Amino acid sequence: MVLKIIGAIIVIWIAFAVLGTVFKILGTLLVVALIATAGVAAYGAIKGKKEHRQIRP
Repeated sequence: MVLKIIGAIIVIWIAFAVLGTVFKILGTLLVVALIATAGVAAYGAIKGKKEHRQIRP
């Protein structure tokens, strides 16, 4: 009985460790994506002022 409880605690601990790692990686990727999006938007805003493009039928 004690081994089952210890085994369950170990499984739960490993699950939380894996989930923590996944959320940490996702958080880092979110920050990188935000920086990249801001960079692309800034680049487009700077370069887009020279010519005004319109959609023509």
